[in-house]
Amino acid sequence: MSEEKENIQFQLTDELIEQVELLIEERKDKELKKLMDEFHYADIAEILDELDLEPAMYVIKLLDSETTSDVLMELDEDNREKVLRNLSAKEIAEEIEELDTDDAADIIAELPEERRHEVISRIEDEDHKAEIKELLAYDEDTAGGLMAKELVKVYETWTVAGCLRRIRGQAKDVTRVHSIYVVDKQERLIGRLSLKDLIVAKSDQKIADIYISSVDYVNVNEDVEEVAKIMAKYDLEAIPVIQSDDNKVLLGRITIDDIVDVLKEEADKDYQLAAGITGDVEADDSILQLTKARLPWLFLGLIGGVGAFLIMEGFQDAFSKYAVLFFFTPLIGAMAGNVGVQSSAIIVQGLANNDVKGSVNSRLLKEMLLAALNGTALAMFLFVFIWIFGHDIYTALAVSISLVVVIVVAGLIGTFVPLFLDKRGIDPAIATGPFITTSNDIFGILIYFSIAKLILGI
Repeated sequence: MSEEKENIQFQLTDELIEQVELLIEERKDKELKKLMDEFHYADIAEILDELDLEPAMYVIKLLDSETTSDVLMELDEDNREKVLRNLSAKEIAEEIEELDTDDAADIIAELPEERRHEVISRIEDEDHKAEIKELLAYDEDTAGGLMAKELVKVYETWTVAGCLRRIRGQAKDVTRVHSIYVVDKQERLIGRLSLKDLIVAKSDQKIADIYISSVDYVNVNEDVEEVAKIMAKYDLEAIPVIQSDDNKVLLGRITIDDIVDVLKEEADKDYQLAAGITGDVEADDSILQLTKARLPWLFLGLIGGVGAFLIMEGFQDAFSKYAVLFFFTPLIGAMAGNVGVQSSAIIVQGLANNDVKGSVNSRLLKEMLLAALNGTALAMFLFVFIWIFGHDIYTALAVSISLVVVIVVAGLIGTFVPLFLDKRGIDPAIATGPFITTSNDIFGILIYFSIAKLILGI
């Protein structure tokens, strides 16, 4: 793996892109190579993402295999797919040889099945090949699909002197040594080794005498979101992966950079769900893909609008006698939607961070009291506003009381729905979008006109 270059000041500018394109056009390979050597591989990937496929391929062919492999991992997914299509199986295999097993498995998993087998067959390092094939067998949303096989492990029976010699041999294949894991003769994880303890220990001491038995780990079948929560809770830079809780055979490790990717993907997905977009889509996707992702929720909004129309049609008598009620309808609908989204967003965030504790009833009671307090404060202002503008006290009372009830109901719906979805194994983030807004609009309008009709005696 290539050494990381310190290049904090990197900025992608039009001038830089033009410079790269000019060097490619004039085939000034030496100058282009020198320019690329100044940048971190992540910066090179950012440059290539801005180029057309042909010039991007030209740069990739110019780079050494070690740098190219790192650049491939940083490329935009769609651009990486195009690049891989234009590389031979042998060329891809050469890049795979330079990557850690988890990154190598990720790239191979993106290939069509037939090409996947061809690339794997071209990998010369048999151990590397076997480890990649092992990782490909795990579900991508589990710890096994996220872990890397590269790690530093020592046996409890080794002496400190022998341990140091063997660690040097293992460490050359590991990009970052976060932890040293201790295993028994059956390869079962039994603890971890402090570098400080290793350094100060006598050379003839056994590892069994100095290792720390307390070690956090995850099961190979653990969901990646749970892995992320564990690592965040205990501030871990890496965590070992074991075969099972009964059989603690050490299989690999997951590092913080992989967890950051998981958290980013989950945040992107939740943001899209909250915005009413199903599926993993990007701005550059086709019109058909974007339509499929957006249309279901837009249709739900349409159904909600039709529902609101039918409710309002049933209260035509109220409109004819108290036309002012019509003008407050958007306010009631908007407040219902806003409060529902606020409540659901807090619950969804709490569920994601594992902060939602206690019974559902206590959570609903708390939200009801909060909504009642906020609703009363807003309703008092609204009551005075309606009264000042010359409407009778009963109209002001009807609209204000409706607002309090609507806010309380919206808060309860916004709290209950994500909790219910979470219990049913459905992503609760779906509750922060049009689902909550639409349902609260309908309930809000129904409650509003029902209370108004009751108070005004329509």
